[in-house]
Amino acid sequence: MKKTLLGLALALTTSLAPATATETAQAQWQKTLAEAEGQTVYFNAWGGSQEINDYLRWAGRQLKAQYGVNLKHVKVADIAETTQRLLAEKAAGVDKKGSVDLLWVNGENFHSLKHNDLLYGPFTNQLPSWEYVDTSLPIDKDFTEPTEGLEAPWGVGQLVFIHDKQTLNNPPQNFAELLSLAQAFPGKVTYPQPPEFHGSSFLKAALIELSNDNSALYEPIDSKVEREKFDSVTAPLWRYLDQLHPVAWQQGLRFPSGTSETIQLLDDQQLLLAITFNPNAANAAIENGNLVETAQTYAFQQGALSNIHFLAVPWNANAKAGALVTINFLMSPEAQARKADSTIWGDPSVLTPEALKRHGGQAFTLFKSIAEPHPSWLTAIEIEWQKRYGS
Repeated sequence: MKKTLLGLALALTTSLAPATATETAQAQWQKTLAEAEGQTVYFNAWGGSQEINDYLRWAGRQLKAQYGVNLKHVKVADIAETTQRLLAEKAAGVDKKGSVDLLWVNGENFHSLKHNDLLYGPFTNQLPSWEYVDTSLPIDKDFTEPTEGLEAPWGVGQLVFIHDKQTLNNPPQNFAELLSLAQAFPGKVTYPQPPEFHGSSFLKAALIELSNDNSALYEPIDSKVEREKFDSVTAPLWRYLDQLHPVAWQQGLRFPSGTSETIQLLDDQQLLLAITFNPNAANAAIENGNLVETAQTYAFQQGALSNIHFLAVPWNANAKAGALVTINFLMSPEAQARKADSTIWGDPSVLTPEALKRHGGQAFTLFKSIAEPHPSWLTAIEIEWQKRYGS
């Protein structure tokens, strides 16, 4: 009898024991999955690449089949448009049922969203796919701004150039040589028009190389209050562009809309160089028939401006659970391996090589990295560029 009572007591003690952190997290994720089923996630993301758009259509089919989540890609030219919409919703008191459930973001837009309390989270530790993330990558900061779990890493970007080896066998290795190339071949060099992401990145990379004090670029700047400092640091950039634009494509009176147009112009032999933020872009373009097989990607000698691009959820998202399930899927080895495939997108993964390898992912090589400046510099540079060269 005593043994029976003892056994019953042990059984009750075991059944009433507190759940482990792992069990609690699993239960919470199951609740998120149940809540997400049937939700529609409006994903605001750049829509300027056919390869990316195709990839997101594939992701949408997988999310629907596996989780019952409907993914709607809201194509935007610049995620700053979405940031402004969220700021307007905040000002109007729209704290529920917002128009955006998920956005592809980094840099100055993340800084603005974070400091205006427009983001849901922290949430990254809730995601089962988080265990696969390569923590040796700079995922804890976004353009010097701590991420604090408010955005999840999605891919690695590097500002690089594409050239055709048959047309340009010895491409420029720095911005001074790029200017010399443009002067030698008028109309054959350009960059996308800021504030388009690639165009603004071109300006930052040029300023880092040309500036007499690029350490200042990694500290906040208020260009109105610190005008003398801003003018001093950026003066080499404006002198450079004043020389480049007269010999650039369309004499600097018009600029390509983005990386896709520069690739098309390269393929049409109107340009000698295209610009991209994907070190695998040339391979992907070749696979898709958009570039000749002799095209290749390279970085300048100083290295490539590099950053992580992220996924975030607005504070007022209507489908938060669906957004979290979407992010978790997009960070999964299955989705990351497909995204890194140069025949599909070629965007370098944020997962460990071991996690990718187990799921058939490709190995990839990154160029020497240059850190992004503080986001306040980009905003100031874009405003000044528009004053000087915008139409």
